[in-house]
Amino acid sequence: MSLREQLDADMKKAMLAKDQPTLIALRNIKSAARNKEIDLKKTLDDAEMVQLISSMKKKIEESITQYKAGNREDLVEKESAELAVLQKYLPAAMTQDEIDALIKEAITSSGAAGVKDMGKVMKVVTPQVTGRADGKMVSERVKALLA
Repeated sequence: MSLREQLDADMKKAMLAKDQPTLIALRNIKSAARNKEIDLKKTLDDAEMVQLISSMKKKIEESITQYKAGNREDLVEKESAELAVLQKYLPAAMTQDEIDALIKEAITSSGAAGVKDMGKVMKVVTPQVTGRADGKMVSERVKALLA
């Protein structure tokens, strides 16, 4: 079952169960996917859907941080519920050791010698960690291992 089909099935279940937080989150995902498809003029595949959901997750995490700083617990709860739904559709997060192993393998395969070759390594690693690790953290680890 594709990710899109899974979203549709879960949306129907949420409607029948009258689960508003889940329904809102799923509608947001479908809306963002539809907008992206219109922009790209093509249907998104599962990898692109994971990337989209991953970017939505990152935005929600930033919102939660801002709401906590502003003492808006009502909005923190709402966003946290949406975040929990999004995480169901993302692959399991990678551990630090898994990321380091991938980076070391990419350094070897790309023949990177120093920080100036960071782009080569990132080109190999990024597709493997999309949706499973934060890109900024991966970039910092690549830089540290190349130094």
